[in-house]
Amino acid sequence: MATPDFIRTLRASAGHQLLWLPGVTAIVFDDAGRVLLGRRTDTRKWSVIGGIPEPGEQPADCAVREVFEETAVRCLPERVVLVQALQPVTYGNGDVCQYMDITFRCRAVGGEARVNDDESLDVGWFAVDALPALNEFALSRIKQAMAEEPTWFEPATLG
Repeated sequence: MATPDFIRTLRASAGHQLLWLPGVTAIVFDDAGRVLLGRRTDTRKWSVIGGIPEPGEQPADCAVREVFEETAVRCLPERVVLVQALQPVTYGNGDVCQYMDITFRCRAVGGEARVNDDESLDVGWFAVDALPALNEFALSRIKQAMAEEPTWFEPATLG
């Protein structure tokens, strides 16, 4: 995945230390109820579509932009599905990031699904009962996006 220029600038002074960053995930459904997935170039695995907002970019606008950039599909965000702080991740170069993920349920409104950038090896629509192997992050967000009631938060602990 390409590192945005603003993060490269931050890394020039922050080094490898933890960066707290926003992240956006788009769960896109078509009129047949299929979900849009991309097979990533970095992991070679199928995944939901997502990315990092540019400074000043609204999260919903980021979801629309990322979906189009990666898949050539036009979409409209319908609702927020989940807001969740993720566990820190350490990349191969030693950089550490922690993301606040905002997941949107989106509806496809145009375009033909295809590889549209260098971040994806493949792109496709999948029936929810015939998904390829996905990690728990993707599966849980698809399930929550299918639910009638949004999950606004998942408390880490109660009490």
